[in-house]
Amino acid sequence: MQLCSCFGPSKAERREADRLEAEEARARAAEAAQKRQEQFDKSAAGRAARAQIAATKKSSEPSKGEPVLKWQMG
Repeated sequence: MQLCSCFGPSKAERREADRLEAEEARARAAEAAQKRQEQFDKSAAGRAARAQIAATKKSSEPSKGEPVLKWQMG
């Protein structure tokens, strides 16, 4: 039940405008997150984090099959 289009956009038009606005906001947020990630990767903290992850992966590979905790009865 639509009274008159002179009172503003219809419900469908508002929904479509809201959807487009949300899509644009998500795209801007994704772009900003990508820039932050690139800046972090270039920073000293980013390089250190990457090195730590690589060291953790490297140190955990040879011990496959062994339990993480070894219990002793004593």
